[in-house]
Amino acid sequence: MITTKELRNKYLDFFKSKNHTIIDGACLIPENDPSILFTTAGMHPLVPYLLGEKHPGGVRLANYQKCIRTGDIEEVGDNSHLTFFEMLGNWSLGEYFKKEAIEMSFEFLTKELGIDKSKLAVTVFAGDDDAPKDEESYEVWKSLGIPEERIAFLGKEDNWWNPAGPTGPCGPDSEMFYWTGKEDAPKVYDPKDDKWLEIWNDVFMQYNKTDKGTYEPLKQKNVDTGMGLERTVAILNGYDNVYEVDTIKPIIEEVTSLVDDKENIKAIRIITDHIRAAVMIIGDDRGASPSNVDQGYVVRRLIRSAIRRSREVGASEDCISKVAKKVIEVNKDIYPEINNNRQRVLSEIKVETEKFSQVLGKGEEMIKEYIKDGKIDANEAFQLYTTYGFPIEEIQRLGVEVDMEGFQKQIKEHQDLSRKGAEQKFKGGLADHSEETTKLHTATHLLHAALRMVLGEHVAQKGSNITADRARFDFSHPEKLTDEQKEEITNIINNIIDSKLPISHTEMSVEEAKNSGALGLFNQKYGDKVKVYTVGSGDKVFSMEICGGPHVENTGDLGTFRIKKEQASSAGIRRIKAVLE
Repeated sequence: MITTKELRNKYLDFFKSKNHTIIDGACLIPENDPSILFTTAGMHPLVPYLLGEKHPGGVRLANYQKCIRTGDIEEVGDNSHLTFFEMLGNWSLGEYFKKEAIEMSFEFLTKELGIDKSKLAVTVFAGDDDAPKDEESYEVWKSLGIPEERIAFLGKEDNWWNPAGPTGPCGPDSEMFYWTGKEDAPKVYDPKDDKWLEIWNDVFMQYNKTDKGTYEPLKQKNVDTGMGLERTVAILNGYDNVYEVDTIKPIIEEVTSLVDDKENIKAIRIITDHIRAAVMIIGDDRGASPSNVDQGYVVRRLIRSAIRRSREVGASEDCISKVAKKVIEVNKDIYPEINNNRQRVLSEIKVETEKFSQVLGKGEEMIKEYIKDGKIDANEAFQLYTTYGFPIEEIQRLGVEVDMEGFQKQIKEHQDLSRKGAEQKFKGGLADHSEETTKLHTATHLLHAALRMVLGEHVAQKGSNITADRARFDFSHPEKLTDEQKEEITNIINNIIDSKLPISHTEMSVEEAKNSGALGLFNQKYGDKVKVYTVGSGDKVFSMEICGGPHVENTGDLGTFRIKKEQASSAGIRRIKAVLE
């Protein structure tokens, strides 16, 4: 038997022995990258370094990263998909490439974990107009003793890692599969046989996808690998589903104890998964609360789906809050932030549960008005869903007949519109390292320093979101800024831009950064070394801040700074939207 802690430690120790620096994982909600809602893989926080920025930890890195993926949300409840999961990863930033990465993966699987290679199969990229067939990976796998029949060439759909957003680093990958069947593994790998379960993925980042949709070779060829922690622990222990692993089993047992219908395994799993994910998002150091937009909408959807399922299986009224407490208890040692933010987590879940209860009550009243001969038409069902948040499943649960074909058609049109809006909203982002985003990111350093000069040292950055068109900066401050304050802040920043101050960076320890007066989120974990960016030099230093980059080299490159809007973001947090002209 192996626990998640044991596998996590084995992985990190192995790559440490291969000269990898162990770095901390990032928050679930990305900073400075509006191209994605959540951190979905360990590579997202490393995009600047994959594109050539120097990492303080060197060129070989490894870590564990908490991730949220909503693309598979409809699959949740089966044996292997989770909304929140942990990813084990290792990276080469322009140093080793395919041969070394594959050899290390194989060594860890067969020697460290003791997996019989007769239970392994792999896939490699088949090639297309954008990139050639990956013969190199194929030959490496053959040299390690994987039979030709167990190596499949597959297309982009299966063996290509796309950028985090619309642009960025990407490339072919090689995936490893484990035979989970009780009988001997078949000699020939069949990608359609679901008894072959993916456990690891080696991505070879050779290209940069441009905003024109073309693929340019990267100057720096990188390796980015990912192993799903929960899935691998399940495989190694011979479990037939991920809900048996030690970090999930106590939660699903808690859910089961609170419901009447203990035979509805799918509903019980969905409640477990969704509340686990919601707690992790709300309890993150950059946590999001339930709302109707962005990350908050996902949290709301997760909680409400869990509530709906809990009604389906006859759960007690306090089921959701009890499950949330269990999630915190199980995960507080490895992720102490969810325990530190415990009050916020439980409060937000309680409020959302009460809100949804009101929605359900109001919806049931409205349905009585809409029903005609025991039926409800598609338009009214759609209005109940989109305007009031009343789920279609609850309408059906009340025994009301619904025009499902018409309803689904309207939902699809609604989703298509939302998707187009999201594509526009999340276009660009710091991940693309464009000249515009680099300038605006640099400008947020000047804004942070100017805010502290004008408003006071209580001001601290609470988040930022940068596109090619504007910068959004959240900061702690109890009241609305006056016109005079905004003008003073703007003048300070433009004077610094006109002064054409140099921008440089140095690497130092966190303690040295703190003692130097550099700004940073010191309640978060950093690696042994951090980058500190300084605006100015000598006796003309305007700001010092811990940051990964990228930045312009001189403030004179920025243009003219202008505040477009200043507003409340949440209690005690203000938000500025600004542009460079």
